[in-house]
Amino acid sequence: MNCGLSAERRRVPDTHAGDYLPLIKLLAPQGEKRLCDVIRCDGPLWERLIEPLMLAALNTDAAQGSAELAGAIVRETLAVGGRAYAPRIADPSLDAAFIAPALAYLAAHNADLRIGRRVEAVQTDEARALGFTVGDEAISLDADDAMIVATPAWTTPGLLPGVSAPDVFCSIVNGHFKIDPPAGAPKFVGVIGGTAQWLFAFEGRISTTISGADAVVDMARDQMAAALWADVAKVYGLAGEMPPWQIVKERRATFAATPDQVAKRPKAATRWRNLALAGDWTDTGLPATIEGAIRSGHKAAEIILPLLN
Repeated sequence: MNCGLSAERRRVPDTHAGDYLPLIKLLAPQGEKRLCDVIRCDGPLWERLIEPLMLAALNTDAAQGSAELAGAIVRETLAVGGRAYAPRIADPSLDAAFIAPALAYLAAHNADLRIGRRVEAVQTDEARALGFTVGDEAISLDADDAMIVATPAWTTPGLLPGVSAPDVFCSIVNGHFKIDPPAGAPKFVGVIGGTAQWLFAFEGRISTTISGADAVVDMARDQMAAALWADVAKVYGLAGEMPPWQIVKERRATFAATPDQVAKRPKAATRWRNLALAGDWTDTGLPATIEGAIRSGHKAAEIILPLLN
C-alpha cells in the first residue's frame, strides 16, 4: 500500500500502520463477497476513513457492499498513493464541467439533438438494431449505422428484452444553501457523525450530500434542511438564521452495490452487433460513479466506432 503509512501524521487519528494491512486482501478478486466478509467493519479506521469512502463510492451500506467493487476503489486510490485520491470538484457545477462542454461539442459538429423526449422503443432483429422511437418520431437505422443505448437501468430491459440490469436502487439527498461560504473555507469537507456526510463550498452557495440515504430520504424537507444546516453552521462557524435552501432527493440515484445486484450488470457489448450499452450501472468494474459512467462511454465507443469507419 503506497499511502505513506509509516508517517503517523498521514494516518487516521488513533490508528496504527498495522490496522491498514487487511486492506491488502481487497487487492485480490473478491467475487460475490461482501465487504464485511473480507475486512473488519468497526474501529477508528473503519469509522473515519473506510466507511465514509466506501459509502460515498458505493452509495450502499458499506459493510454490505460488494467487496469486488470496494477492491477496485482501493486499487485505484489508496493502493497507489495520495495523488490518486486527491479530491476533484466540479466547480461551479456538474453542468459546467461535463454537460455544457459536451453540448457545445455536439453543436459544433452539427449533431441533431432531441432533448426532453423519452426513448419509447428500440427496434431490433436477431442480429442488429433497426431503429428507435423518440416521443412519436420513429427513426430508422441504415445498414452502416450504429447506436449506443444509455438509458437508466430501470428502463433498459423494457427497451431491450433479454438485457439484464440491476433492479434495486439506493437514494442520495443533496441540500443547497444560498449563502457565501466564509473566506478561506475549504472547498470540500467530510463530516463524521452528522446528518450530512460531505460539504462543498461554492461561490454563493454551500452544498451538502448524504449518500446511501434510504433511512432519511422520507424525512420532511424542512426537517432535512434544518439538520443539514446545523452541520454546515458547525463546520463553517456560521451563525444566524438558516438561509434560503433547496433539498433534492434522488430515490434511484444508483443501483445498490451489493454482490447480487453487481451480478446483474450487463457488459457494454450486446448480441446486436451495432448496438452497445452505456451507463454507470453497466459492468464497468467500478461502482455507479462519474468515473464509471465515463468508462462506460469509452467502452461503448470502442465497440461502435470501428463499425462506422
